[in-house]
Amino acid sequence: MALSIRLSRGGSKKRPYYRIVVADARSPRDGRFIEKIGTYNPLLAKDSAERVKLDGDRAKHWLGVGAQPTDRVARFLDAAGVRERAARNNPNKGKPGEKATERAEERAEKLKAAQEAEAEAKAAPAEEVAAPAEGSNEEAEAVIAAEIESATEEPTPEAEQVAEATAEETPAEG
Repeated sequence: MALSIRLSRGGSKKRPYYRIVVADARSPRDGRFIEKIGTYNPLLAKDSAERVKLDGDRAKHWLGVGAQPTDRVARFLDAAGVRERAARNNPNKGKPGEKATERAEERAEKLKAAQEAEAEAKAAPAEEVAAPAEGSNEEAEAVIAAEIESATEEPTPEAEQVAEATAEETPAEG
């Protein structure tokens, strides 16, 4: 007969209370058990002495007979000093899945494209300002001035000189 040391749930809805029991591995979780060796109340504070109560002598006896504790009960036994639990290491547990990796790559590509477009947009107005179009009028000057302001928050002295030069070249309508 395969024995397991496991939790058996009691308590009402949303108010769990567990008994630490030794049971046949084939019996239901909350069903028949051989012996109750402790209790676990997850609603209490983690540092409370009443949270986990465990009869260490009976636990050692059942471990000696061949009972296998579940992972949660093995943690309790380790904390009580009855049986040492080997630490688990799963380096792949925290890695994102295939779809999440694809979405992250797509986001990175979009961000890179947006940054390149922004850099090109900043470089393009400076080139247009350096060579004003022929037959410029007030609308063209307004567009150029807006591009200068959007390209740099503080206009450079060169951009101001170019703006002043274009304003002097255009004939004033009266």
